[in-house]
Amino acid sequence: MNRISLVAVMVAGTMTFSVGCASKKYVRNETQPVVNKVNELDDLTSKNSAEIRSVDARSQKGIQSVMTKAGEADQKAVAAGQSATQAQQLATQVSSQADQLSTTVANLDNYKPVAEASVHFAFDHYNLSKRAKEALDQLAEQLPNAKHSIVVVNGNTDSVGDPNYNYTLSKRRADSVISYLESQHAIPAHQIYIIGFGEDKPADSNKTAKGRAENRRVDVRLMTNMSDEGTQTTATGPGNSQPQ
Repeated sequence: MNRISLVAVMVAGTMTFSVGCASKKYVRNETQPVVNKVNELDDLTSKNSAEIRSVDARSQKGIQSVMTKAGEADQKAVAAGQSATQAQQLATQVSSQADQLSTTVANLDNYKPVAEASVHFAFDHYNLSKRAKEALDQLAEQLPNAKHSIVVVNGNTDSVGDPNYNYTLSKRRADSVISYLESQHAIPAHQIYIIGFGEDKPADSNKTAKGRAENRRVDVRLMTNMSDEGTQTTATGPGNSQPQ
């Protein structure tokens, strides 16, 4: 009887264990696909997040690049506007000086050129050559014979390069001539009138090398008042011109 009871108990325990194992296996088999799907969704979510971050980074970089280029374009536009304004101011100044000198000479009908010289320069240079100095020396020899004289110095360039730069270069060339006349021939500053024309007054065509060489020049005119001593004050103190 006791053996039968023990066997029954063992059989019951074995059945319970078998049923328990079977239940866990069943649950595992049923839930595993769900777990796998969840893992796939997690991977997909992580991948999507990484792609979103990548797209966002590229978008930010693109926006920054566009903003940088826009800023550079604005700066270039401002710089171009400033250059154009400066060029216009220089052109206006040159025109004003030319008109001023023309008015002075026009008001003094007895002012006439008695000697002229043109000195030429190498490309993008404003230093005087030996030949240029000789030409200025010859013109200066006429000074003792020129009563109540003024010296008009017009600087010029060819058309190569920026007009704004050419105005400055023409002024430097004229300054070189003036410095030489002042230091070597004692011509007082109040008798010298300077105009930088830049490329605006070509003597020849800028389409050829020879023509451009002719345009890289300074024209110097010795002008004198041939009137009598009664007009000395008017002759030696020309109108509204500003000596330089």
